[in-house]
Amino acid sequence: MSENKDQKFVYDFTEGNRDLKDLLGGKGANLAEMTNLGLPVPPGFTITTEACKVYLESGTAPAALREEVSAHLAALEAKMGKKLGQSDDPLLVSVRSGAKFSMPGMMDTVLNIGLSDESVTGLASQAGDERFAWDSYRRLIQMFGKTVLGVEGELFEDALDEAKAAKKVTVDTDLDAADLKKLVKHFKKIVAKEAGREFPQDAREQMDLAVEAVFNSWNTDRAKLYRRQERIPSDLGTAVNICSMVFGNLGPDSGTGVAFTRDPASGHAGVYGDYLQNAQGEDVVAGIRNTVPLADLEAIDKASYDQLMTIMTTLENHYKDLCDIEFTIERGQLWMLQTRVGKRTAGAAFRIATQLVDQGLIDEAEALQRVTGHQLAQLMFPRFDEGAKTTLLGRGIAASPGAAVGKAVFDSYTAVKWSRSGEKVILIRRETNPDDLDGMIASEGILTSRGGKTSHAAVVARGMGKTCVCGAEELDVDTKRRRMTVGDTVIEEGDVVSIDGSTGKVYLGEVPVVPSPVVEYFEGRMHAGADDADELVAAVHRIMAYADRVRRLRVRANADNAEDALRARRFGAQGIGLCRTEHMFLGERRELVERLILADTDGEREEALSALLPLQKKDFVELFEAMDGLPVTVRLLDPPLHEFLPDITELSVRVALAESRQDANENDLRLLQAVHKLHEQNPMLGLRGVRLGLVIPGLFKMQVRAIAEAAAERKNAKGDPRAEIMVPLVGTVQELEIVREEAVQVIAEVEAATGTSLKLSIGTMIELPRAALTAAQIAEAAQFFSFGTNDLTQTVWGFSRDDVEASFFTAYLEKGIFGVSPFETIDKDGVGSLVRHAVEQGRATRPDLKLGVCGEHGGDPESVHFFHEVGLDYVSCSPFRIPVARLEAGRAAAEAKGSDSR
Repeated sequence: MSENKDQKFVYDFTEGNRDLKDLLGGKGANLAEMTNLGLPVPPGFTITTEACKVYLESGTAPAALREEVSAHLAALEAKMGKKLGQSDDPLLVSVRSGAKFSMPGMMDTVLNIGLSDESVTGLASQAGDERFAWDSYRRLIQMFGKTVLGVEGELFEDALDEAKAAKKVTVDTDLDAADLKKLVKHFKKIVAKEAGREFPQDAREQMDLAVEAVFNSWNTDRAKLYRRQERIPSDLGTAVNICSMVFGNLGPDSGTGVAFTRDPASGHAGVYGDYLQNAQGEDVVAGIRNTVPLADLEAIDKASYDQLMTIMTTLENHYKDLCDIEFTIERGQLWMLQTRVGKRTAGAAFRIATQLVDQGLIDEAEALQRVTGHQLAQLMFPRFDEGAKTTLLGRGIAASPGAAVGKAVFDSYTAVKWSRSGEKVILIRRETNPDDLDGMIASEGILTSRGGKTSHAAVVARGMGKTCVCGAEELDVDTKRRRMTVGDTVIEEGDVVSIDGSTGKVYLGEVPVVPSPVVEYFEGRMHAGADDADELVAAVHRIMAYADRVRRLRVRANADNAEDALRARRFGAQGIGLCRTEHMFLGERRELVERLILADTDGEREEALSALLPLQKKDFVELFEAMDGLPVTVRLLDPPLHEFLPDITELSVRVALAESRQDANENDLRLLQAVHKLHEQNPMLGLRGVRLGLVIPGLFKMQVRAIAEAAAERKNAKGDPRAEIMVPLVGTVQELEIVREEAVQVIAEVEAATGTSLKLSIGTMIELPRAALTAAQIAEAAQFFSFGTNDLTQTVWGFSRDDVEASFFTAYLEKGIFGVSPFETIDKDGVGSLVRHAVEQGRATRPDLKLGVCGEHGGDPESVHFFHEVGLDYVSCSPFRIPVARLEAGRAAAEAKGSDSR
C-alpha cells in the first residue's frame, strides 16, 4: 500500500479503544480499552497494522515511523521516569505482536528489550536482586536470538538444560546469579556463532529489530498455515505493541498467570486459569513449568487475587463475553497485560451464550451469533463408551473435549506424513510450540505431559476444535526415543492410544464410542445421563429453537430411501431436496438395467421398463409416506449408463477366458459389446442426465409414471404427497421442454386412470454454466431450480473432483491459491456469480420460481450465508448436517437483520 504522509502510525494506549481492532490489532485495541477503564495497564503504545502493510509491501518501514516511535518513546520515558536501556535504572519494554484476530503463539514476542552488559547491573541494583536481572537478560538473549536473529531455539534450550544438569537441579529457578551469568555468556557465544553477529548492546537497535521481526512474523509458515486453518485474511497485517515491562520473576511475591472469566472447556462459571510464581508470561503459555490452579493465588497473595476477581467481573460485564486475561504480579502489584474474548470449546460456546442471555447481558439474537455450525457439528461427534472395558494410562487436564483415537506419534513431521497416508494419529509432546501447528492440524488429538488449560496446546486445540489433554504428568514423554512410558508400560510410536478431552483420561488401545447426547436430542431421545450433558442439550435446544424462529431459508435433506428420510425428518428436515433415483437401480435391479441397455427392439426395452416400473413405484410410495406433507424433489436418472454395467477390464478378461475355454456366455458377449459402445473418455461430460432421457425412449417416462402412480396411491390413502420432478443436467430450454411435455402427458394419464388430481411441479437442476447463463429462458419451462453446486463447481473450474482433490489441491491450499476447497465452501466470485445471475434472471422470467440448492454446499456453514444473501428458498444437505444448516440459516437471517438495523 502507498504511504500517506499525513497518516498516523503510532497510538498511545490512552488514544485507542476496542473498536479500532483493524488498526491497532486485537491486543492493542484491548490494552487501550482496559487503560480507558482505569485498570492497571503498564504504559505503552501501539504501531498500527497500516505500518506493517507498508513494511511488508515495500520491504522498509514507513519513513515517518521512526520519528513517531521516538516521540512516543520519549513520552513513555518521561511517564516512567527512566530511559530505555540507561545503565543505572533502565526502562525495559516488551515488543509483542497483535493481529485483528487472535493467533495464539503464531507470531513473535520479545521481552526485556533494553538490557545490555551495562544495564543489567543497573537493573540488579534498582531491583535489589542480582539473580532476577541476569535471569531477565538471559531470557532476552534467548528470545531475541531465536525470534529476531533466527538462531535455532533448541541450542539455547540445550544450553539451559546443561546448566541445570551441572548444578544438579531440575528447574531454572534453582539456578543462581552466578549460574545465569555463565549462561548469558554462553548464549552470547551461540548468537555470535549462529547469527554471524554479536548480540546488540544498543537498546534502540534491539527495539527496532524486534519490531521488524514482528512484522516479518506475519508471513512465517506457521502464521500462514494458521490463517488458512482459521480462514483469516492474509492482507490484514499485524500491529506491534511496545509496553513497559513489569516483572513476574522478581521472587516469590511475584508471578504471572492467565485467567478466564469462565471455564473455556465447559463454560461453567468459577475461578479458572493458571498461575506461576517467580516467572514471566512466556513460561505459562509454553508449559515449561507446570503451573498451579488460579484458585491457589488466593492463598499466595490474597490482595492481588481479590483485585483480579473484581477486574475479571468488570471485564466480562464490559465485553459481555468470556474474557481471556494475561496478568503479572510484580512484588504484590497487579498488572493487566492483555484481555480478549476467549476461545472456547463448542460445548462452552452454547452454554455461555445461554448463560449470558439469562444474566441479561445479551439477547437471543446475539446468543445465536455467538455459536457456529462448525461448533454444533463438533458436538454431534461420538464420545467414548463409559461402560467399555479400558486400560487407563493416566489422566491430565481436560483442555479441549472430544473422543480421539489414533496411533501415537511424537513429532509433527511424522503426524503429517502418517495422516496423509490415511492413518489416524495422536500427537504426543512434552509441550507443543507454534512450530507444531501442522502436526496438530493433521492429528485427531493432542496429548502433552506438561502445561495446563492456558498452554499453547490447549489454546490452539480449542480454537481448532481438536481434542486435547494437557499436563498429564504421569506420562514420561521421550521424543528422541519416540516413546512414552507410564510406570512399567511403554507406548512406542505407532501404538494406538485414546484420549478423552472431556475428562482428561488417557487410555491404551482403542476405546469404543457411542452417539453424543446432542445427536440423541436431535433423534428425539433426550439424554438421561449426566447433568452436564442435559445442560448442554438444553442450551442447544434453546438456540436451535430461536434459529428456527428467525430463519428464512428452509432446510431439506438429500435422501434416497425411507430410512434416511425418516432420520432427516427427526433432524428437522422440511422436505427432501434431492432424491437420487440412480441409487434405486443398484443391487438386485442391476440385471434389469442391463436388460434395458442390451435391448435391441422396442419390445425388449418396454419389457425391461415394465419390470422396473413397480419397483420404482414401491420406492416412491415408501418415500412419500415417510415425508408425508412435505415436498420431495425426485431427480430423474443422472449418471452415465456405463456405471450400471460391469467394469470393462474385468468383463474383457472374463470373456477372453471363456472364449479360450470355448464356453463364452452369449449375454457376456452382448454386455461387452454394450460396454464398449457406451465407453466414454470423460463420462461426466457425456451421455448422462437429460441426455439419457432423450436418447433412451421411455426411460424418463417410466420414472415419471412411477412417481405419479406412487403419489396417487398415497393420496388415495388419505396422505399428502408433494412430489417434485427434477430434470438433471439441462443446458438448454429445448431439452427441458421435450421432457416436460412427455411428463405432463404421463401425469395426465395417471390422473385419468386413478381418478386423482396430482399437482406435480416440474423443474431442473442448474449445474452447467450455460444453464445458469440462460436461466431466463429455462425458467419459462421450469417451476423450480435446484442448484447442483457439485457439478457446477466442476464445470466452472474445469476440475474433475475425483482426480484433483488427491493430485494438487493440497499444493493449492499450501500456496494460498485456495483459502478453502471450492468443493467445501462455495466459490462466491466464480460459481457464486453464476448462481446469483441465475437467481436474478430466473425470477425475472417467473417471479414465483422456487429456488434451492442440493449440492454439498447446502450443509456448509459459510455457503448457507451466501445462499441466504442471494435469495434462495431452501438448502438441502445430508441428514446429519441438517441441524448445522438450520442453525446457520438462523444466523444468516439474524446477521442480515442486524446489518439492516445498523
